[in-house]
Amino acid sequence: MEFERVVRERYSCRHYQKTPVPRETIDRILELAQQTPSWCNCQPWQVLIVNGQSLERFRLALHSHAADGAPVHPDFPFPVRYEGLYRERRKVCGVQLYQALGIGREDKAAAAQQSLENFRFFGAPHVALITTEQELGVYGAVDCGLYVANFMLAAQNFGVASIAQAALASYPDFIRAYFGLPSHRQFVCGISFGYAESAHPINRYRTARAAGHEAAVWVE
Repeated sequence: MEFERVVRERYSCRHYQKTPVPRETIDRILELAQQTPSWCNCQPWQVLIVNGQSLERFRLALHSHAADGAPVHPDFPFPVRYEGLYRERRKVCGVQLYQALGIGREDKAAAAQQSLENFRFFGAPHVALITTEQELGVYGAVDCGLYVANFMLAAQNFGVASIAQAALASYPDFIRAYFGLPSHRQFVCGISFGYAESAHPINRYRTARAAGHEAAVWVE
Protein backbone atom coordinates (compact mmCIF):
# COMPACT_ATOMS: atom_id res chain seq x y z
CA MET A 1 0.00 0.00 0.00
CA GLU A 2 1.02 3.62 -0.33
CA PHE A 3 1.76 5.32 2.99
CA GLU A 4 -1.21 7.70 3.00
CA ARG A 5 -3.64 4.87 2.37
CA VAL A 6 -2.14 2.79 5.18
CA VAL A 7 -2.45 5.67 7.65
CA ARG A 8 -6.01 6.55 6.66
CA GLU A 9 -7.33 2.98 6.60
CA ARG A 10 -5.91 1.90 9.97
CA TYR A 11 -8.45 1.83 12.79
CA SER A 12 -8.83 0.22 16.22
CA CYS A 13 -10.27 -3.22 15.51
CA ARG A 14 -12.44 -4.71 18.28
CA HIS A 15 -13.58 -8.00 16.75
CA TYR A 16 -11.37 -10.55 14.98
CA GLN A 17 -11.50 -13.69 12.93
CA LYS A 18 -10.02 -16.76 14.58
CA THR A 19 -7.67 -17.32 11.63
CA PRO A 20 -4.08 -16.73 12.82
CA VAL A 21 -1.69 -14.47 10.97
CA PRO A 22 1.15 -16.49 9.36
CA ARG A 23 4.42 -16.37 11.27
CA GLU A 24 6.28 -14.97 8.25
CA THR A 25 3.85 -12.03 8.09
CA ILE A 26 4.33 -11.31 11.80
CA ASP A 27 8.09 -11.46 11.29
CA ARG A 28 7.83 -8.87 8.51
CA ILE A 29 5.74 -6.61 10.74
CA LEU A 30 8.36 -6.91 13.49
CA GLU A 31 11.19 -6.14 11.06
CA LEU A 32 9.47 -2.97 9.85
CA ALA A 33 8.54 -1.85 13.37
CA GLN A 34 12.17 -2.31 14.40
CA GLN A 35 13.07 0.65 12.19
CA THR A 36 11.39 2.94 14.72
CA PRO A 37 13.63 5.86 15.82
CA SER A 38 14.52 6.08 19.50
CA TRP A 39 16.52 8.25 21.87
CA CYS A 40 20.23 7.53 21.22
CA ASN A 41 19.05 4.51 19.20
CA CYS A 42 18.62 2.58 22.47
CA GLN A 43 15.52 0.74 21.10
CA PRO A 44 14.08 0.13 24.58
CA TRP A 45 11.08 -1.93 23.50
CA GLN A 46 10.89 -5.62 24.17
CA VAL A 47 7.92 -7.43 22.62
CA LEU A 48 6.31 -10.62 23.88
CA ILE A 49 4.11 -12.15 21.16
CA VAL A 50 1.50 -14.49 22.63
CA ASN A 51 -0.62 -16.79 20.46
CA GLY A 52 -2.07 -20.27 20.20
CA GLN A 53 -2.95 -22.16 23.36
CA SER A 54 -0.67 -19.88 25.38
CA LEU A 55 -2.88 -16.95 24.42
CA GLU A 56 -6.06 -18.83 25.29
CA ARG A 57 -4.74 -19.56 28.79
CA PHE A 58 -3.55 -15.99 29.24
CA ARG A 59 -6.86 -14.62 27.91
CA LEU A 60 -8.79 -16.59 30.52
CA ALA A 61 -6.42 -15.71 33.37
CA LEU A 62 -6.26 -11.97 32.68
CA HIS A 63 -9.99 -11.64 32.09
CA SER A 64 -10.71 -13.43 35.36
CA HIS A 65 -8.24 -11.18 37.18
CA ALA A 66 -9.91 -8.04 35.82
CA ALA A 67 -13.48 -9.31 36.29
CA ASP A 68 -12.72 -10.09 39.93
CA GLY A 69 -12.12 -6.38 40.52
CA ALA A 70 -8.36 -6.51 41.02
CA PRO A 71 -6.95 -3.06 41.90
CA VAL A 72 -5.51 -1.09 39.00
CA HIS A 73 -1.83 -0.22 39.44
CA PRO A 74 -0.14 0.84 36.15
CA ASP A 75 3.60 1.40 35.90
CA PHE A 76 2.94 4.74 34.20
CA PRO A 77 0.14 6.82 35.77
CA PHE A 78 -3.09 6.98 33.82
CA PRO A 79 -4.54 10.42 32.96
CA VAL A 80 -5.74 12.27 36.04
CA ARG A 81 -8.85 13.49 34.21
CA TYR A 82 -10.14 14.57 30.82
CA GLU A 83 -11.33 18.17 30.59
CA GLY A 84 -12.58 20.47 27.84
CA LEU A 85 -11.80 19.36 24.31
CA TYR A 86 -10.19 16.11 25.49
CA ARG A 87 -13.26 15.19 27.52
CA GLU A 88 -15.50 15.87 24.55
CA ARG A 89 -13.41 13.73 22.19
CA ARG A 90 -13.36 10.87 24.69
CA LYS A 91 -17.10 11.13 25.19
CA VAL A 92 -17.87 11.05 21.45
CA CYS A 93 -15.58 8.04 20.98
CA GLY A 94 -17.36 6.14 23.75
CA VAL A 95 -20.84 7.04 22.52
CA GLN A 96 -19.97 5.88 19.00
CA LEU A 97 -18.63 2.58 20.28
CA TYR A 98 -21.69 1.79 22.40
CA GLN A 99 -24.10 2.94 19.69
CA ALA A 100 -22.44 0.54 17.25
CA LEU A 101 -23.22 -2.28 19.70
CA GLY A 102 -26.72 -1.08 20.53
CA ILE A 103 -25.79 -0.38 24.16
CA GLY A 104 -27.84 2.45 25.68
CA ARG A 105 -26.34 5.15 27.87
CA GLU A 106 -28.10 3.80 30.96
CA ASP A 107 -27.08 0.18 30.43
CA LYS A 108 -24.12 0.22 32.78
CA ALA A 109 -23.92 -3.57 33.01
CA ALA A 110 -23.56 -4.04 29.25
CA ALA A 111 -21.01 -1.23 29.08
CA ALA A 112 -18.97 -2.88 31.86
CA GLN A 113 -19.06 -6.22 30.08
CA GLN A 114 -17.87 -4.59 26.86
CA SER A 115 -15.04 -2.90 28.75
CA LEU A 116 -13.93 -6.29 30.05
CA GLU A 117 -13.55 -7.47 26.45
CA ASN A 118 -10.24 -5.58 26.53
CA PHE A 119 -8.95 -8.43 28.68
CA ARG A 120 -10.09 -11.02 26.16
CA PHE A 121 -8.14 -9.04 23.54
CA PHE A 122 -11.41 -8.67 21.61
CA GLY A 123 -11.00 -12.24 20.40
CA ALA A 124 -7.74 -11.52 18.55
CA PRO A 125 -5.53 -14.55 17.77
CA HIS A 126 -2.38 -12.66 18.78
CA VAL A 127 -1.33 -10.08 21.35
CA ALA A 128 1.97 -8.22 21.55
CA LEU A 129 2.97 -7.09 25.05
CA ILE A 130 5.27 -4.05 25.03
CA THR A 131 7.73 -3.32 27.84
CA THR A 132 10.50 -0.80 28.38
CA GLU A 133 13.48 -0.55 30.72
CA GLN A 134 12.67 1.15 34.03
CA GLU A 135 15.88 3.20 34.14
CA LEU A 136 15.02 4.86 30.80
CA GLY A 137 12.01 6.54 32.39
CA VAL A 138 9.33 8.33 30.45
CA TYR A 139 11.44 8.63 27.31
CA GLY A 140 11.73 4.87 27.08
CA ALA A 141 7.93 4.80 27.13
CA VAL A 142 7.77 7.54 24.48
CA ASP A 143 10.06 5.48 22.25
CA CYS A 144 7.76 2.49 22.79
CA GLY A 145 4.81 4.65 21.73
CA LEU A 146 6.56 5.31 18.44
CA TYR A 147 7.17 1.58 18.10
CA VAL A 148 3.50 0.79 18.74
CA ALA A 149 2.42 3.21 16.00
CA ASN A 150 4.86 1.73 13.50
CA PHE A 151 3.84 -1.83 14.44
CA MET A 152 0.19 -1.05 13.75
CA LEU A 153 0.95 0.73 10.47
CA ALA A 154 3.16 -2.16 9.36
CA ALA A 155 0.38 -4.58 10.25
CA GLN A 156 -2.13 -2.53 8.24
CA ASN A 157 0.27 -2.63 5.30
CA PHE A 158 -0.10 -6.44 5.27
CA GLY A 159 -3.87 -6.39 5.75
CA VAL A 160 -3.64 -7.18 9.46
CA ALA A 161 -5.93 -5.27 11.84
CA SER A 162 -4.87 -4.19 15.32
CA ILE A 163 -5.69 -2.17 18.41
CA ALA A 164 -3.35 -0.62 20.97
CA GLN A 165 -4.61 -1.41 24.47
CA ALA A 166 -3.67 0.82 27.38
CA ALA A 167 -6.23 -1.13 29.43
CA LEU A 168 -3.77 -4.02 29.70
CA ALA A 169 -1.38 -1.65 31.51
CA SER A 170 -3.82 -1.74 34.45
CA TYR A 171 -2.21 -4.96 35.68
CA PRO A 172 1.55 -4.92 35.04
CA ASP A 173 2.40 -6.92 38.16
CA PHE A 174 0.04 -9.69 37.11
CA ILE A 175 1.52 -9.77 33.59
CA ARG A 176 5.11 -9.79 34.87
CA ALA A 177 4.34 -12.61 37.28
CA TYR A 178 2.42 -14.61 34.68
CA PHE A 179 5.26 -14.54 32.13
CA GLY A 180 8.19 -14.39 34.55
CA LEU A 181 9.31 -10.94 33.38
CA PRO A 182 11.86 -9.09 35.52
CA SER A 183 10.63 -6.28 37.76
CA HIS A 184 12.72 -3.66 35.90
CA ARG A 185 10.73 -4.23 32.68
CA GLN A 186 7.88 -1.73 32.83
CA PHE A 187 4.70 -2.52 30.97
CA VAL A 188 3.60 0.10 28.42
CA CYS A 189 0.61 -1.43 26.61
CA GLY A 190 -0.55 -4.35 24.52
CA ILE A 191 -1.38 -4.62 20.83
CA SER A 192 -4.04 -7.14 19.90
CA PHE A 193 -3.92 -8.07 16.24
CA GLY A 194 -5.25 -10.42 13.60
CA TYR A 195 -7.66 -10.38 10.66
CA ALA A 196 -10.68 -8.15 11.19
CA GLU A 197 -14.21 -9.48 11.30
CA SER A 198 -15.24 -6.57 9.10
CA ALA A 199 -18.97 -7.42 9.13
CA HIS A 200 -19.21 -7.01 12.90
CA PRO A 201 -20.99 -3.75 13.87
CA ILE A 202 -18.22 -2.65 16.23
CA ASN A 203 -15.77 -2.51 13.33
CA ARG A 204 -17.98 -0.26 11.20
CA TYR A 205 -17.63 3.02 13.06
CA ARG A 206 -14.63 5.32 12.80
CA THR A 207 -13.42 7.98 15.19
CA ALA A 208 -13.01 11.50 13.84
CA ARG A 209 -9.74 13.43 13.74
CA ALA A 210 -9.17 17.15 14.08
CA ALA A 211 -7.72 18.89 11.05
CA GLY A 212 -3.93 19.00 10.96
CA HIS A 213 -3.81 22.77 11.32
CA GLU A 214 -5.72 22.54 14.61
CA ALA A 215 -2.79 20.76 16.24
CA ALA A 216 -0.07 22.96 14.73
CA VAL A 217 1.16 26.45 15.61
CA TRP A 218 3.29 28.19 13.00
CA VAL A 219 6.05 30.60 14.00
CA GLU A 220 7.57 32.51 11.08
